Amino acid sequence: METRTAVVFGATGLIGSSLIEELCISDSYNLIKIFIREKSIHSGKEKIQEFIIDFNKLPDYSELITGNDLFICLGTTIKKAGSVTRMEEIDKDLPVRISSIASVNGASRLAVVSSLGADRGSSNYYLRIKGEMETEILALNYDTIAIVRPSILLGERKEKRPGEEIGKALIKIFGVFLSGKLLKYRGIEGRDVAKAMIRILKEESGKQIYESDRLQKISKY
Repeated sequence: METRTAVVFGATGLIGSSLIEELCISDSYNLIKIFIREKSIHSGKEKIQEFIIDFNKLPDYSELITGNDLFICLGTTIKKAGSVTRMEEIDKDLPVRISSIASVNGASRLAVVSSLGADRGSSNYYLRIKGEMETEILALNYDTIAIVRPSILLGERKEKRPGEEIGKALIKIFGVFLSGKLLKYRGIEGRDVAKAMIRILKEESGKQIYESDRLQKISKY
């Protein structure tokens, strides 16, 4: 069976941490290259090759960003970024630059985390940024591109986001009443998003957008 190299950006967040764990137990990958700002809990694990880099100097590391499948789980908040402009750099520009470099270096499959409701024409800055990121990435030369749009993420984050915690509580209470076209608004575990990303790149082809309810189904196959 063919084994592949996974390249991961955003390995320390809610989805990214679960993604690393799932990749480590997957028979499809014999090497997992993670690019991070500082040493992580994944350091030293079997199959893991860790690169600590300065994300502001990405071109300096371009020759290291090689592999078969690229996973991008990057994202921030306006509070942490400090401004919409900085958030745009992290949530849009950085994923596009990474994807472009990896494509030139031979990567053929890409899964990137976006957001439910992403729309480049949105008046909401967050959804606009995610929508613009999607548009630019879908234009790149990959055999497979999976844009994953999870709803509110369930699971324990290292960093506390009070507003998100309130949202989680509400979605757990009222999510059971969401059905039909509203099913995609139910909360989803970060681990289920990670499982779906791996499965999609293993089994699907072409360029597609996967919304939260579809991700939930794929993760349970």
